[in-house]
Amino acid sequence: WLKRLQKAHTGRKNLPKDEKWSELDTCTSSDALLMNVFCNPRALAEGKLHRLMNVDMEARPEFGVRVAAPLANGHRDRTEVDMRLGDVLVEAKLTEGDFQCCRAELVERYRDFREAFDCGSLPQNEQGYASYQLLRNVLAARANGARFCVIADARRPDLREQWFAVMQWVREYDLRLRCQMLTWQEVCATLPD
Repeated sequence: WLKRLQKAHTGRKNLPKDEKWSELDTCTSSDALLMNVFCNPRALAEGKLHRLMNVDMEARPEFGVRVAAPLANGHRDRTEVDMRLGDVLVEAKLTEGDFQCCRAELVERYRDFREAFDCGSLPQNEQGYASYQLLRNVLAARANGARFCVIADARRPDLREQWFAVMQWVREYDLRLRCQMLTWQEVCATLPD
């Protein structure tokens, strides 16, 4: 996790140029919140958080994990998830506006895209597929035999709606069962004072 502390701030182009800005320099960073929660030894000591996420008690968090989703051309897209805890890949959201959009041809290059999703029913807009991060991470979970979890603020019903707008079109029953959404409020309820 020490390496994660050096992650460049995604909004650094809008910040003063005379300093080096890291992602964890902001209190609105979902990565910072994720690390503050999961790196606290007391957070994992009681096992409540493990039970909430249905992972083995010995599981320890790994941050900024590269996971691969196979592409139709035989290559692999090396995407990154915010955290892996046991067999769960985690995407954390706090103040971000959405799950990003991506041009259709870039999304459709994933080898398992048509098997995993009812493509014609997925949410799209003028830029392409909406909620690209969800699509990509579900495909990465599928390819790696993992589960996928989004953690977002309960006060963001828009993110919850985006989640369900994608999850309802996952074709494979087993894959749908391996996907979940938790809120930061649910996570906090498991933590010691």
